[in-house]
Amino acid sequence: MKLLICVLASLVFLAPLRPVSIPWLPGLIAGLGVLAVWMGSWKNIRVAACTIKRDLMCLAAIVKVRLSMHRNVQNKRTIPALFAQKVLQHPDKPALIFEATGEVWSFKDLQERCNAVAHLALAQGWAEGDVVALYMESHPSVVALWLGLAMVGVEAAFINHNLRQESLLHCVGVSGARAVVFGAEMTEAVSEVSGSLQPGTTLFCTGGEEEDGEQRCSFQAQSLEALLTCSPTHPPYYKLRKGFNDRLFYIYTSGTTGMPKAAVVVHSRYFRIAAFGFHSFGLRPDDVVYNCLPLYHSAGTIMGVGQCLLFGLTVVIRRKFSASRFWDDCVKHNCTVIQYIGEICRYLLAQPVRPSEAHHRVRVAIGNGLRPFVWEEFVRRFRIQRVGEFYGATECNCSLINIDGKVGACGFSSRILPNLYPIRLVKVKEGEKELLRDSQGLCIPCLPGEPGMLVGRISDKDPLRRFDGYADRDSTSQKIAHHVFQMGDSAYVSGDVLVMDEYGYMYFRDRSGDTFRWKGENVSTTEVEGVLSGLLGHTDVAVYGVSVPGVEGKAGMAAIAHTGADLDLDEFLSAVQKHLPSYARPIFLRFMPSVDTTGTFKIQKTRLQKESFKPQHTGEEIYFLNSRAGRYEAVDDELCKAIVEGKVSL
Repeated sequence: MKLLICVLASLVFLAPLRPVSIPWLPGLIAGLGVLAVWMGSWKNIRVAACTIKRDLMCLAAIVKVRLSMHRNVQNKRTIPALFAQKVLQHPDKPALIFEATGEVWSFKDLQERCNAVAHLALAQGWAEGDVVALYMESHPSVVALWLGLAMVGVEAAFINHNLRQESLLHCVGVSGARAVVFGAEMTEAVSEVSGSLQPGTTLFCTGGEEEDGEQRCSFQAQSLEALLTCSPTHPPYYKLRKGFNDRLFYIYTSGTTGMPKAAVVVHSRYFRIAAFGFHSFGLRPDDVVYNCLPLYHSAGTIMGVGQCLLFGLTVVIRRKFSASRFWDDCVKHNCTVIQYIGEICRYLLAQPVRPSEAHHRVRVAIGNGLRPFVWEEFVRRFRIQRVGEFYGATECNCSLINIDGKVGACGFSSRILPNLYPIRLVKVKEGEKELLRDSQGLCIPCLPGEPGMLVGRISDKDPLRRFDGYADRDSTSQKIAHHVFQMGDSAYVSGDVLVMDEYGYMYFRDRSGDTFRWKGENVSTTEVEGVLSGLLGHTDVAVYGVSVPGVEGKAGMAAIAHTGADLDLDEFLSAVQKHLPSYARPIFLRFMPSVDTTGTFKIQKTRLQKESFKPQHTGEEIYFLNSRAGRYEAVDDELCKAIVEGKVSL
C-alpha cells in the first residue's frame, strides 16, 4: 500500500509537466515502469517501505527546482534578473547585514550598488566574457561586485584571500583576469606580486582608503570607492546576451592534483545549488541566515548568499568565524538558519557553555562534513531542530542532500527510483582512483557496504546533469570518464570515495588523489610539496594527510629527505607561514635520509601514511607544530601519547 502511494504521488507531481518536453521525464517514467520488477523480494519491499517518505520529500524538491529551472531557461533569465524581482517585492527589507560594523544593506541598497558596479564595468570597457578577479575578505561589497559585474556579462573570479605569491599569481593568471579588485587588507600580498601580473592588468583597491596609501600608489592601484561614488545608481541601459546556462563566475577548487583550478559556475548551477538548499531543508522567506563562511567558497556565496538573492531571505555576513561570538551574533540578529562546516560544529562544542546558546532562535543548520560523533551532541546541546547536510563540489553534477536528517549521512541515492538522479558508486583500485571495468568495459557498480568512487552521468541538455568544467580544458577532461553507466556515455568523476548502506544513504569515506581535507579546506599535496621543496633547495618532499584521533579531517604531514640537523626550524616555519595559508602548513614534519620513490621517481606515500606521526626509526626525527608556542617541537613517545589522547591542541 505504501509503495502504491509512492507511485501515485510521483505521478501527481509529474502531471503538470506532461505537456512540457523535458529530457529527464522518460528516465523517471522508465524507472517507475521497472519498479514492480525490482520489488521481487521481501527485502526490497522492506527497503522501499522505509525510504518512501524520504524519496517523496526529495522528489517534491526536485520537481520544484526543475520547474523553476525550465521556466528560467525558456525566459533566458539570469541571476541578476531573478534578484531584481526580489527587489521589487520588498525593496526596503534588509538583504545583507555586516556583523563587523552592524551595516545594513536593504534590497534596494544592494541593487543600487550593483548598478554602480555595472556602470563602472562599462566605463572601463569590459565586455561580456571578460574576467575580473576579486581578492578580499568577506563583506557585502563582494556580493555587489560580482552581481554588478554579472549584470553586464563580466565574470568574477573569487580568489582565496589566504593565498600568497605563486598560488595567488596562478589563480589570477589562469582566469585571464583583465583586472583585480582587492581589499585594503590584502595590500601587502598584492604588492608582492604586482610586478609579476600580466601586462595591462588593472588594479583596484576597496575599503580602508586612508591606510597603506603610499604602498598602493607604488603599484598604481585605483580607488574603487572613489570611482563608484561617481557611478550612476540606476540600472544600466544594456541588453545582456547571456542566458541561464551561460557563465556567471569562477570559484577555485583544489582538485586532486596541482594548483587550484578555476571551476566554471553558470547561472543555472548557482540557481540549482541555492534552490535545492531552500526547498530541501525547509527554509522560509522570513528566515535570517548567519553566514560566517568565506565568500570565495560556494557554500558561502551560493548556498548562503543565494538564499538572499533568489528567495528574499536576510543574510548576516561575518568577516571571519568566531566560536566565542557565534551564538551571541545569532541572538543579536534573530538568526533562524546557520551555515557550518564540520569543523565549526566541533569548535562550538569545545566552547564553554554561555547564556546565548540557550536563547537563540536557530531552527536549521545547513552545511557539510558534520561527523556522527559530533552530530548528535551538537543537535542536543544547541537544540537544533533540523540539520541539512549536503555533499558536492562546486563543479560536480552528483551533489547529494541528506533531506531527512539521517545522522552521519551526507545524502542518499534512491533505491526505488535510481534513474531519477543518475549517480553511482563504482569500484576503484585500492589506494588509487583508477576505475575498475568489467569484461564489457563498463564500470562496476558497488553493492551496499562496498566503498567506491562517486560518479554522475553527464547530459548537456539537463541542467542537473551538466558538467561545465574548469577554465583549463585539460583539467576538465581529467574529470570525465567514458563508458560508465553504458557504452558511449560520459560521467563526472568526483574523486571522493563514499559507501552506501542498504537504504541508499551515502557516507563519506575518503578523498582520493593527492588532496586531504583540513580545517574545512581541501589541501593539494603537490602544491605544498612544491613550496616546501623550493624552500629546502629542491629536496624530495612527500606531503600527505594523517588521521588524529578525535579530530576531523587529516592533519598535514611532510616527509623530508633531510637530516634536519642543520636546519633552523624557526626560520623554516617563518618561510612556510609566508608562502602557505594556515590550513596548508604541515602540522608534522618527518626528517629522514630518503623518501620512497618508484622507478619513475614518483613519491610513494602509502607506508608513510600508515606509520603516521609516531616515532618509528632511529636516525629519523619527527616534529609537531605547537600552534600556541609558535614553533616545531620534537615528538617523543610522551608527546605522541598526548596528541593521541587529545591533550594537545591542533
